[in-house]
Amino acid sequence: MTAEKIKTIDGQKLLEMELPPIRFIIDELLPQGFYILAGSPKIGKSWLLILLCLQVAKGEPFWNRSTEKGTVLYLCLEDSPSRIQQRLSELTEDAPPNLKFATSVNSLSNGLVGQMEMFITENPDTNLIVIDTLQKVRENGNESNLYASDYRDIGALKELADKYGITIIAVQHLRKQLCSDPHQMVSGSTGLLGAADGSYILKKDNIGDETAKLYIRTRDIEEKIYTVKFDKELHEWKFVSSDTPETNRLQNDAVMNSFILFMKQTGKFTGTAGELVQRIGCAVSPNVFSRRLNSHRSELKKIGIEFKDIRTGTSREKIIVYRSPENVQ
Repeated sequence: MTAEKIKTIDGQKLLEMELPPIRFIIDELLPQGFYILAGSPKIGKSWLLILLCLQVAKGEPFWNRSTEKGTVLYLCLEDSPSRIQQRLSELTEDAPPNLKFATSVNSLSNGLVGQMEMFITENPDTNLIVIDTLQKVRENGNESNLYASDYRDIGALKELADKYGITIIAVQHLRKQLCSDPHQMVSGSTGLLGAADGSYILKKDNIGDETAKLYIRTRDIEEKIYTVKFDKELHEWKFVSSDTPETNRLQNDAVMNSFILFMKQTGKFTGTAGELVQRIGCAVSPNVFSRRLNSHRSELKKIGIEFKDIRTGTSREKIIVYRSPENVQ
């Protein structure tokens, strides 16, 4: 067997490539990728997910965070159509046609990924798929290596999410054994979380508590802990507070504040990072400034500032444009 040559890209070309920023289905809460949502049985995971799916399909805020409207596929594999209808009717009288439900699909070993890919092809604006539950699409075989099995299955779903730049959430239970880190309580081997892009853990401190904690750990957002409460009349999980105070990183960055003011005054800039730093009058190196600029890319875009790097001869220049927020798509 002839080995294929490894395809590489050098660091310089990688830095110069125009790649899309991380896509957020829910602003600063749910990025693209594959995620595990875990919680104890009957805690209300499905109620949380059906509300989330509904808001994304409508393009309406979820917990006061903006959502990206798109087609949503919810695989309710432990529920009947009548139960789904009952729950949906408790939440809304106007479910959009781009919110799709299915109660039966193939297993992962028997073509589920292909089924999901077919759905995405037929509904190209799909941005969210929920699998409730993960165990329903896996074989109950006697795998000798549980880690390898978990990593393989999750890897296939993550690959699909990455291929189309969408979000896939799979529901899983928690082990009964307590652990100081709730994310380590997810049922299964460490291969599940090892292959996933992150995990969301819904957990009550004590049985009978009115509130629960949502522990959030992903590769693309800072770790968070939310306190949430289930409203029994509205059948909704409501956001109560954040145990990890969220700060506006732009507001706390004096260099970026100076840059934003400069761009609002000038509208457009073309030149090197060094020239930009001199124009702004900030006491930071061009390299440090470029790193900060890249780290704030998504936040700057929201307020109308977009940029890209180009190479001219031996130097790298930035093209930066400011558009007033009302003109931002």
